[in-house]
Amino acid sequence: MFNWLFGSSSGSADIYIDLGTANTLIAVKDKGIVLNEPSQVMVTENSLKRRKILGVGLEGVEISKNNPGHIITIKPIRDGVIADFDATRAMLKYFIGKVIKSHSLSRPSIVVSLPYGVTEVEKKSVIETCRSSGASKTYLIDEPMAAAIGAGLPIKEASGQMIIDIGGGTTEIAVIALADIVYCEALRLGGHKFDENIIRYIKETKNLVISETTAEFLKIELGTALPKKNITSCEIEGRDLDTGFTRKQVVTSEEVGQALSDSIQQIVHGILNALENTPPELVSDIIGNGITLAGGGALIKELPAKIEAEVRIPVRVVEYPLIAIAIGGEKVLSDPDLLDKIQLEV
Repeated sequence: MFNWLFGSSSGSADIYIDLGTANTLIAVKDKGIVLNEPSQVMVTENSLKRRKILGVGLEGVEISKNNPGHIITIKPIRDGVIADFDATRAMLKYFIGKVIKSHSLSRPSIVVSLPYGVTEVEKKSVIETCRSSGASKTYLIDEPMAAAIGAGLPIKEASGQMIIDIGGGTTEIAVIALADIVYCEALRLGGHKFDENIIRYIKETKNLVISETTAEFLKIELGTALPKKNITSCEIEGRDLDTGFTRKQVVTSEEVGQALSDSIQQIVHGILNALENTPPELVSDIIGNGITLAGGGALIKELPAKIEAEVRIPVRVVEYPLIAIAIGGEKVLSDPDLLDKIQLEV
């Protein structure tokens, strides 16, 4: 982390990778984001010795649509950690190879952002995968740092900044000053947990089983952090638990908000805990600077208002919450001094 103090230099990098739970995004220097695909690997057999990879990302989704009964979908990144190393290697190799080929890159240097607090084993696995995929050099950075850079926060200054990235598998609440993460509260919940909350709530209160796709639709359309405010509704379909038949059901934003309330409250508690563990002078800075939200979960309606009411600090959502991390990673590619300051030691 502090190699920059001693005069070493990383040099500029060519490719940035945001290895997300839901999606993997890749940016190329001076070209912006060139790839945004699901972090999924489709195989024929869910056995390490016998499985055959049929497709990765969008290509895999198309193959799965045409052969739904014979394909297993593996999501190698779960709750912000690498849950399947072999599938992660296969996925990274495919994505990196695709970008290298389409942009005529030869042995590029690569920057990869990882969830805060990943293990040394995970770091080395990512570096080795990038090397075997054609990288000349691999640098690792923290996802909250990339999100802060993408949000346009002045991370090099001494003033404390708080960035909250609510991703698919994790919520990272980070306090940053002098290009360093002073404190980070990493919660194992995010968009996928929200979907699970909705599925369970509808099953328990409506006696209806809904799909992950329907749950995500409800989250986007009706998800709210203030269930009693501006109540709306929509009609969905699911399988009745008693009859086994499909039936339609009207669901309100109040109900979806109730389903999400426990997880949202956990995020609020995480913010309060992060503030308690932050030096007082930086807390004063955060009160003045406000809290910044990024990630898909930041799009939950009324979430800024809910957090402001609980922690008494202004909250804003970044302009492009879904790609804030990738925007930050792209900026790092053109700033070797910044990369030197924030890269992780391995």
